[in-house]
Amino acid sequence: MRRSIVGLLALTLATSASAQPPAGQPPAGQPPAGNRGPGGRRGTPIKPGEQCPPGTTEIRPNNCMAPEAAPPSILDYRPRSTLVTAAHLVPRAKYPAIDFHGHPQGLLGSADGVAQLVASLDSLNVRMMVAADNMSGDRLTRALAAIAASPHKDRVRVLAGIDFRNVGPGWADRAIKQLEADVAAGAVGVGEISKSFGLSIRKPDGSRLKIDDPELDPIWDACARLGLPVFIHTADPEEFFQPIDYTNERWLELSLFPERRYPQDRFPSFEQLMTERDNLFRRHPKTTFVAAHMGWHANDLPRLAKMLDAMPNVYTEVGAVLYDIGRQPRAAHDFFVKYQDRILFGKDSFQPEEYPYYWRVFETRDDYFDYYRPYHAFWKLYGIDLPDAVLRKVYFANALRITRRLPQTGWPK
Repeated sequence: MRRSIVGLLALTLATSASAQPPAGQPPAGQPPAGNRGPGGRRGTPIKPGEQCPPGTTEIRPNNCMAPEAAPPSILDYRPRSTLVTAAHLVPRAKYPAIDFHGHPQGLLGSADGVAQLVASLDSLNVRMMVAADNMSGDRLTRALAAIAASPHKDRVRVLAGIDFRNVGPGWADRAIKQLEADVAAGAVGVGEISKSFGLSIRKPDGSRLKIDDPELDPIWDACARLGLPVFIHTADPEEFFQPIDYTNERWLELSLFPERRYPQDRFPSFEQLMTERDNLFRRHPKTTFVAAHMGWHANDLPRLAKMLDAMPNVYTEVGAVLYDIGRQPRAAHDFFVKYQDRILFGKDSFQPEEYPYYWRVFETRDDYFDYYRPYHAFWKLYGIDLPDAVLRKVYFANALRITRRLPQTGWPK
């Protein structure tokens, strides 16, 4: 009996040993280990350089897998960060700021509206807003009258607008006459010239009015003669001109606001508009231009640097591009330090609760904090920790220097 048990055990061990696969090979009937994900589930192999199939993600080099749970929509996926970092909230700017890109949303219609606006500015340490609503004629004089009637007349200034309709014979003389009247009424500059200039405004013959159209040269020369900075918004983010697919960083925004898309069959390309804009800047070296939204080059600071190097008459402002500034803290810090004399603070839409995000990015070294509009950016921001001397220039000194009609006294030295 004992011999039988020993013999059976030996036979079992021998059989088991013969069934084992060679070293490095998976058991019979199982896929190679490299094609298995966590938990032993089989993945989908791809070739080097290929993208994972839709609905899957890369879990190992060249191996993709779909999640077991039904994936949430991009709207519902809101991971809560577990990163523990220092948080330095900055409700007020360190130095009094000039918002060069103000859109006060109808608050300039009465003295009470101006008082409401100023109360919000006080809470943020924004000493002055430059209303950049492309106002002209009666609309501009009504706004200036409301400002003058309030006890806060030194807190708001207004840019004049230009009407680009019906460009042709006689247009330049009419436009210059209106601009001179607006300046006499109290306008301190020109703008915000809107993105429709170059994108959609047409000449009487139906052709697109190009940004560098020679018929416009007299108005830009008049701005130089009158000492008026020209605040110009050209195009929109480059992603708005690209296909709306799942590689587009602005997919969610373009899906929420489809009117922000610029299909190639209906609009000039982003690069065409940039070329026309740069031609304008180069052709009028005596005119001071301020490229709104960092010229839509906040995601390509080397390109913006080349533009500023080549065109000493050009400045830029930071409105509505904080999402790009704050995701490259080292590069942005170095850029702001190098071009500290060429950058103006501006916010764009007037939402008082959003200004402190700018202060926090500019003034702190904080890591990995939320941006204020998820549909603009699904990534986090970082502080770029600007020196005080740079903050003073960006917040107010540069705007004062190029806009001589702004009140020049009472600012920090």
